[in-house]
Amino acid sequence: MTSKLIRVIAASMALTATAVGVSGCGSAEAGTLQDGRLVLPVAGGTATVDTATLAVTAQADDGTRMVLSEAAGGGLGAAGPVTRTADGARWTYPGKGLSVTARTEQGRLRIGIRADRDQSVSWPVTGTDRAASAVQVPRGEGLDIPVRDAFWNSGRGGLAGSTVDVGADLALPLWGYAMGGAGGASGGARHGVSYVTPTDLGTSLAFASRGGALRATAAHDFSAGDGTRDYQVSFALTDGDPVAPAADYRSYLAQRGQLGSLRQKIAKNPANGKLLGAFHAYVWGEARTAAGVARLRKLGVDRMWLGYDAGPDPMDAAAVRAAKQAGYLVGPYDSFANGQDPKAADSPTSKWPGTVYPDFCVRKADGSAETGFGGRGCYLSSRAFEKAEPGRHYLADRTREMTANGADSYFLDVDATGEVFRDHGAGHEMTRAGDRENRLARMGRLAKDLVLGSESAQPWANGVLAFDHGSGTPVADGLWKLERDKETWGGYYPQNAPKNFFKPVALPADLATAMYDPKYRVPLYETALHGSLVNAERWELSYDKLPAQKTTRALLAMLYNTPLNFVLDGPSLTRNGAELAALQKYFAPLHRAAGTELMTSFRWLTADRSVQRTVFGDGALTVTANFGDRAYHGLPGGCVDARLRGDAQPRRLCPARVGTPAG
Repeated sequence: MTSKLIRVIAASMALTATAVGVSGCGSAEAGTLQDGRLVLPVAGGTATVDTATLAVTAQADDGTRMVLSEAAGGGLGAAGPVTRTADGARWTYPGKGLSVTARTEQGRLRIGIRADRDQSVSWPVTGTDRAASAVQVPRGEGLDIPVRDAFWNSGRGGLAGSTVDVGADLALPLWGYAMGGAGGASGGARHGVSYVTPTDLGTSLAFASRGGALRATAAHDFSAGDGTRDYQVSFALTDGDPVAPAADYRSYLAQRGQLGSLRQKIAKNPANGKLLGAFHAYVWGEARTAAGVARLRKLGVDRMWLGYDAGPDPMDAAAVRAAKQAGYLVGPYDSFANGQDPKAADSPTSKWPGTVYPDFCVRKADGSAETGFGGRGCYLSSRAFEKAEPGRHYLADRTREMTANGADSYFLDVDATGEVFRDHGAGHEMTRAGDRENRLARMGRLAKDLVLGSESAQPWANGVLAFDHGSGTPVADGLWKLERDKETWGGYYPQNAPKNFFKPVALPADLATAMYDPKYRVPLYETALHGSLVNAERWELSYDKLPAQKTTRALLAMLYNTPLNFVLDGPSLTRNGAELAALQKYFAPLHRAAGTELMTSFRWLTADRSVQRTVFGDGALTVTANFGDRAYHGLPGGCVDARLRGDAQPRRLCPARVGTPAG
């Protein structure tokens, strides 16, 4: 085990008192088998697998017993003989064509299922233990939901009664439960469990309210064509900390060499370092000119990431040069995912040379094209591009054209999301897993010379991306309905300040609660990936788009050490420029100090969860945010205190009073 990995794991352990899936059990310990019950040692206790049903229980070192999963839904048929292995056991369910292995691995219980035919299995069945008190769900940045919370057990939260695609709808391939405790200030729950599903493709998670409590049942579709005939679930015992599942997953990635490092990305491409301390903004009108950049710099903004769309009026070379001289990153929005008839395409990013459209369209089994986003054109096959690229250079030529103005960054839409396809097109057939591999390959090429970002980045892309827009937002389904209401949300006009970006909107009460109520928010994504890449909210949800949530969003950004996202034009620079500058001035030294560090602690300091604290690295930065309306130990409601190592006094920000003394 390398010293670096030891440090990563040690930092993960700071989040929980009980080991979260790392050490404490030798992999050669095979446990015991009696009457079809396999007992295996895991970090923090033992786990028992009923080989007849796949029910899983555990006993913690202090004697506490927990149900980790009920029997598989729908039954598995009679189990075949159980064969002991060096670190566990293997057996089959012949009637279903399933082969199962169970073993101890790095202190976790790891169960793998392989199918010899296409089918679906519902398992694990979680949240059924009577002691279950809260469920952790990585919807966007993350949620911690008391299982008996009335809002989330109703349809108002958009979770109960829903089924989500783990590889596409969740920001991380995991969920977790806390057992016991009221779920308030730290010290409530004493036990918990983390579930990690590295085989996220083909895996879904269904939420249901049973007896007034939230349960979560996973299901996996075994498909040879999709490359999903294998299914794996890793169980780890935790101390019930609200971010323990993410700490477990971070350790899981580190142990496999799959945890990226922003510090290493900066060493390879120093331009990545300009992300530290930077807010992000898409620019329009005057804001995308050299004069607009000069206005930002004159306001005192010393770091920004500036992006612009691929329309007819991109940032010119003079504006890009001014941005880089100011210390900013600047880059275009692009997408390799959509193709349209060049004669009728509604976006420059959908126009491709020759017969890329329709030859490269993803094809369904019946030969028809996979219709593109919003009913526009088709989705383009990453396999077709990869096969053509060595000779035709479609992607390299596109990138060269888009950065001819000197841009040093690039935002590649959707490539890092969970939206991947099976392609039946002749000559460019691919599985969904193959699509993911192709996207990783082309993002890796871009990242060599450009500061690369993508939308709602899934963790499998954390090694190649420097930043992400979207994984910070816990999107509830009601948001998409609201955005489709152009009268309320705004449309794609006028060109220099589209209303869908600039028009302020009031979120309906239930949607605001589901997305931004701080008592449900927890930093799962940052716990897993802070220090690997820089994460921000969705680009259409600029800081000024949701006026009622501004203070909460600013406090969350400072607490999580993540940048705010803006849209800017000339009038908004006049109207809100001083506010942006004041917020960025506060954020910049904090992010410079901690942007490359792990988030090593998250705590609630009050029973109502209104006061929250984070720590980064070994005390490099400590942040305390008060989301309430009453002072906490001198920290006013609606304010945040941050303390860098060596600070004599905390640095205070009260976002609603930016520009006035912080009382």
